[in-house]
Amino acid sequence: NQKTTHSENSQGKRSQHAEEAIFYMNCRAAYLTVLKSSLENIKSKEQLSLVLRQAGRNPSQKTINKYWTSQTTSLNFDDFCAILKKEKPATKNELLEAFGKIDTDKAGYILHDELYQILTTRGDKMTWEEVATITKQADFNCNGKLDYNKFCELYLTTSEQCCKAARDRLEVDPRLRQQQFGNQTENSSEGITLPVSKPSPRISRKTDHKLAKGDSRAPSRPSSAQSGKASTSTAVTVGASSSRNTKLIIEPDTMKEWQCAQSKGCFYLEEDGEIISHKYRLHLPQRSAVCITIKPLNIPQAERKSCHWLSVDTALFILRENETQENLQLVSFTEHQNKEMFGWRGELGSGVYWLLPFTTGCRLRKIKTQIPGEAKLVWRDEDGELALTKEFRAALLDIFETIDLDGNGLLSLEEYNFFELRTSGEKCDQEAWAVCKENFEMKKNELTRQGFMDLNLMEANDRDGDPWDLWVTLLSLGYNKALEMTEACPFVIDICAERCKPRIKAISLEAGGSQLSRALCRSVVNKGEAKVLDGSENIIIHTYRSGSRITSVIENKSENKVIIHVNNEQSKNCLNNRGLTVFAVEVAPKSMMVSQHVMPLNEQEEWIYSCVHSLV
Repeated sequence: NQKTTHSENSQGKRSQHAEEAIFYMNCRAAYLTVLKSSLENIKSKEQLSLVLRQAGRNPSQKTINKYWTSQTTSLNFDDFCAILKKEKPATKNELLEAFGKIDTDKAGYILHDELYQILTTRGDKMTWEEVATITKQADFNCNGKLDYNKFCELYLTTSEQCCKAARDRLEVDPRLRQQQFGNQTENSSEGITLPVSKPSPRISRKTDHKLAKGDSRAPSRPSSAQSGKASTSTAVTVGASSSRNTKLIIEPDTMKEWQCAQSKGCFYLEEDGEIISHKYRLHLPQRSAVCITIKPLNIPQAERKSCHWLSVDTALFILRENETQENLQLVSFTEHQNKEMFGWRGELGSGVYWLLPFTTGCRLRKIKTQIPGEAKLVWRDEDGELALTKEFRAALLDIFETIDLDGNGLLSLEEYNFFELRTSGEKCDQEAWAVCKENFEMKKNELTRQGFMDLNLMEANDRDGDPWDLWVTLLSLGYNKALEMTEACPFVIDICAERCKPRIKAISLEAGGSQLSRALCRSVVNKGEAKVLDGSENIIIHTYRSGSRITSVIENKSENKVIIHVNNEQSKNCLNNRGLTVFAVEVAPKSMMVSQHVMPLNEQEEWIYSCVHSLV
């Protein structure tokens, strides 16, 4: 009897977890049908209504108002799942009961005229056109009557078809199939395929199931941790400001004879939350000791302003180029931190290396801010001539400083084309550059600051003072309507070599790609602490702290895809790149992917990373 009871309990739990997994999949399928990414928030009542309908619900205005109050500005994916758990889809019996209250004669049908009268005057009033659409689709016998039994069947079938279409779209689109993370949106969703390897000797099988009492809010994801499924917890406590300095040693006396190279670049935040940046190729003529650093660029003109980007974390992954560009080998990354600078020092052989910039997305993210008014870009002088405002000129000088990658005070055609690709999607060819040379100030075939200013003034004149095109440029470069750079982070890379002259060259401006995803996952696996999910030997959580950031990677060695529930409710003074406290991720078979990046909200105070990963 005990065996039978245990077997029944196990089957019951498996059934429960299967239902939870299906529920979560349906949530994401509906959400991603309306929104581009699970990182994107619902921004209006209309959007909430649409995404609920996509999930098979038919919310009344009263229901919408219950979740979207006068205080609501947005709802995230976590909120959406919580709403779906409360708002169950209507059953056929419930629908028939509602129609039965109208059909007092129990005839099984309702006259169209009667239906028009009720639906346009009661409850959430519909328009005549909306009711006509219903009657046209549901007039099965063309006799002016609504057979509401058949209508209920049609309604439920259509609702299920809608949900199925969303699930099918999710299944066939690799970009949607898994959760999207920071600037790993495109790549981490594919997962990183694992090589066959022996178990790591560093894997810890200890798990800590004791969580401190705190927020008792029930998670709106399938809560596998509560149901006793395989799980593991990780806790890291970091003292105030202690994360700002690690073992990065740069001694000017020992490096003053070293030869150096420098290049600037920028992270840009896309509309869907993806982050793109410049990528670089580094050439070393011979083997040498090397020091490589990256930090946010402190623009001189911006010193009097609030520089949001100076708090953005930066990193560089160093990969060696072999026979092909696709076959890049991870050498190391800038893991040591000194205030806002991250760096690496070591020995590199002669050859070509790729430098891939990276930021977690914890601090470079979409943030809604109230802007009192739109900054003025142009004005007319006493003679009616157009001129750039002082504020716009200052912003243009900042932009020039950022896109002048080699820092020589001039823009080469190559540097200018990175600017053009970002702002217009097109490149300037040699012929067009020659025309620029005839009309704007240049030195040594490179555009000066004044030439750059004049070029933007000409653009304003072309539109007769209409600033539309100028705003397109500014917004694409991360500026808001108050001329503050809030969705970009310029940075500077410095490379010093002891025995040769290093050469660095920006080669593209794009998302990190699979190479960066692979390098990121591999660096965490190589350097971090590994824990097996208790009860599931094939699922390993790797956690690594580098300075002021913590990254966790989920490794799935099994033959099946898994859904991992992630709970950060016990963390204190933390923010992550997803913007969610509780969420779930799907990991493909034989692959690994980033679970999350975490940083302190306030580095002047102690912060605690406490995360439970559990198998759904």
